[in-house]
Amino acid sequence: HTPGHTLESSCFLLRDEQKKEHALFTGDTIFVGDVGRPDLSSGQMSSEELAGILYDSIQNKILPLADDVIIYPAHGPGSSCGKNIGPNTSSTLGSERASNYALQPQTKEAFVAAVTTGLGNAPRYFAINAQINQHGYTAIDEVIAKGMMALTVEEFKNKMKEDVVLLDTRHATEFTAGFIPGAIFIGLEGRFAEWAGSLLPFDKPILLVTPVGMEKEAITRLTRVGFEIMAGHLAGGFDSWKNAGEKMDMVINVEADELIMDMPHDPNLTVVDVRRETEYADGHLPDALNLPLSEMTDIAELAQFEDNQNLYVHCAGGYRSVIAASLLKRQGVHNLRNVEGGWAKIKEQEKVRIVREPSVLN
Repeated sequence: HTPGHTLESSCFLLRDEQKKEHALFTGDTIFVGDVGRPDLSSGQMSSEELAGILYDSIQNKILPLADDVIIYPAHGPGSSCGKNIGPNTSSTLGSERASNYALQPQTKEAFVAAVTTGLGNAPRYFAINAQINQHGYTAIDEVIAKGMMALTVEEFKNKMKEDVVLLDTRHATEFTAGFIPGAIFIGLEGRFAEWAGSLLPFDKPILLVTPVGMEKEAITRLTRVGFEIMAGHLAGGFDSWKNAGEKMDMVINVEADELIMDMPHDPNLTVVDVRRETEYADGHLPDALNLPLSEMTDIAELAQFEDNQNLYVHCAGGYRSVIAASLLKRQGVHNLRNVEGGWAKIKEQEKVRIVREPSVLN
């Protein structure tokens, strides 16, 4: 029993017939380069209290094990159960002892401060899923059947007049080239279900625009994070809308070098960095506004921009920034550009000045 991430958290130690310890299945207690977030529990304890319990679990039950014990966590890179999980799916206790910030020699107070800093918002679907697991859910076949209802352009337009969420799941480059006004982009090529569960309301019907043939895939992945209300999909995909001559919107894409060239000459240019706080702290452009994508459900956050601001939106690689651009456009913010390739391309530019925030990093 290794409480801390939650009070129920447990690890399982694998021994052979001679009682030699070979592997530790750590669940959400320890990840590669990170530990489980202490802010996801639905109980009455604070994040700081749970972090203190996690410190005791690690110090008393895990660190005494041998360095060659293999660590198998429940999640890998990209999971929201940690704040900055490393790129590998397994490690050894020795490697983690050497490189994992949370396993370094430190006081409980320092540990608590480290693991509770830079967490960002917890995904909304975590709490929703807990309720669904307790109270039951609609049969997946029933949800899929409703979502698989193919709608003509006219039928689709009539559905749009209702209180629905218009979700476009095509590739980011297809979306930026043209989309139905008001659509939210979350592409199937990325962390689709997680971002849908973090950004979309669960109490409104979802109206889908998908790549042709990928309708069931999109619906199935939505059901896995708890979405149950489907309003159908556009028959023939976006091409049907385009060929019918209906109104379209688009997002202007720019290369990283265009951003760097424009920055000194445009006093109204605002860089909007939608990466997590820890990613931002590890390197960002001077005066860039950090508005993590997970916080963009807050209308007040989206309403902070002035009409004369020229927004250049970027993330790490170009997926989250298109989601962010679609959310901004949906709120009436149209003077924006998406920086293709994101931070990966920006930091490669000549003469770019990179700012770091060591106080947030561990």
